[in-house]
Amino acid sequence: MEEHSGKGIDPRSGFCTANSIFYSKRKPLPLPPNNALDVTTFISSRAHRGTTAFIDAATGRHFTYQQLWQAVDAVAASLSDMGIGKGNVVLLLSPNSIYFPVVCLAVMSLGAIITTTNPLNTSREIAKQIADSKPLLAFTIPPLLPKLTAASPSLPIVLMDHADSPPPRIVTTLEEMMKKEPGARRVRERVDQDDTATLLYSSGTTGPSKGVVSSHRNLISMVQIVLGRFRMEEGETFICTVPMFHIYGLVAFATGILASGSTIVVLSKFEMHDMLSAIERFGATYLPLVPPILVAMLNNADAIKGKYDLRSLHSVLSGGAPLSKEVIEGFVEKYPNVAILQGYGLTESTGVGASTDSLEESRRYGTAGLLSPSTQAMIVDPDSGQSVPVNSTGELWLRGPTIMKGYFSNEEATTSTLDSKGWLRTGDVCYIDNDGFIFIVDRLKELIKYKGYQVPPAELEALLLTHPAILDAAVIPYPDKEVGQYPMAYVVRKAGSSISDSQVMEFVAGQVAPYKRIRKVAFISSIPKNPSGKILRKDLIKLATSKL
Repeated sequence: MEEHSGKGIDPRSGFCTANSIFYSKRKPLPLPPNNALDVTTFISSRAHRGTTAFIDAATGRHFTYQQLWQAVDAVAASLSDMGIGKGNVVLLLSPNSIYFPVVCLAVMSLGAIITTTNPLNTSREIAKQIADSKPLLAFTIPPLLPKLTAASPSLPIVLMDHADSPPPRIVTTLEEMMKKEPGARRVRERVDQDDTATLLYSSGTTGPSKGVVSSHRNLISMVQIVLGRFRMEEGETFICTVPMFHIYGLVAFATGILASGSTIVVLSKFEMHDMLSAIERFGATYLPLVPPILVAMLNNADAIKGKYDLRSLHSVLSGGAPLSKEVIEGFVEKYPNVAILQGYGLTESTGVGASTDSLEESRRYGTAGLLSPSTQAMIVDPDSGQSVPVNSTGELWLRGPTIMKGYFSNEEATTSTLDSKGWLRTGDVCYIDNDGFIFIVDRLKELIKYKGYQVPPAELEALLLTHPAILDAAVIPYPDKEVGQYPMAYVVRKAGSSISDSQVMEFVAGQVAPYKRIRKVAFISSIPKNPSGKILRKDLIKLATSKL
């Protein structure tokens, strides 16, 4: 990646007229020069004075930092004895738990690759990921065993909790693995920063989801960005409600925050009362969340403040979608001691890309923030392919040390997303203003954002077309104050069919995770499409929202 000399760069916007590249105005990242380094070693060797790493909010069970690294070592040694090594894939199917990072860090320390999946996914969806990523071993909890065994009848399983009558495919338990004494004589394979660390599946916008291949270098760079962004004091406590299987949770909790010595309070699932009482009980200072939860905190502020003591909280981190002026100012009025920080990132950019690092920056309403350290951007006109200057709209391209290696076993998708110079086409239509702040205008990618989850319309459309009574279908995002957006389907019935909206919704609900369900159906004589057959979703969105 070419570095700039500073010549020809506007210090205010970061834009260089010579090459049409926007350079980050943040302080550059110090990256470790040693190439033989895995992310687990990088995090565990960082000096800090933190004592407690993880606390389970429901049970009070916890790991000190010393216990955490002992557990990671023991699990890594057990995995090694099972024959898991560099380049092997290990699947993790679990809700948030204090054991989730133990598995991730142990797997990555061996040069093996962790792939995570959503516990809400159906067996069919999990089976597709297993068929693609080919894991040698899976970790899960007893309630999710039936899903996993249905998805793959032969995959060996490690149980992360006690089960009364485990099936024969259970090779051991995580508890047993954590008891193992790490062997002093164990020969560890050399792991380089360029080796693959994670294989996370991003929501497919034009078909099935794709495995995003991220390296140890990507994760180490992300950790450095997280540490530089928060400049954490000693004794910070984070509440973890965002899902750890998702890049947002993985960035914040399974890796990034650990390096600071902070304490992470883990909730297995989001529940407003549990989250608020955990802030009070553990004196939490940072609360990462998605916009719908922040809006709910704003709408119920008086009742919340009457019932819970949130005085310890000083920062809320919001990701997934920019917050409006009304939400930011309303929140600041109700919670005057809490700063709102926003972030923008993709699975393909290891969850980082741009951020607001103060309330003052967040008050540039609608912004995704300034470019992350050591990150470059171009705004490219999708029609001409030319990069454009300040205040001009186009597709955002990103380049930097957090950009993925590519898509797993999918050269076609990789070459259409990553160019030969390392630029990632984000699919987001943006502009960058005179001060270097990024504003997202629209998505080239047509993902629906439901409660922070990403729902690909193409997947639901393909499913609808398998119904014998449906001739054609299109799925669009329908705006909703509580969840952000939900999937709405426009359906063309086959001649003679009288399928109802509830039958359409039931058909889909039986085959997808709850967050992907269609919640509104309208029948139409034909789906509007362009000459090449692409659905004109904007026309349908206009039609659906014109009645609002």
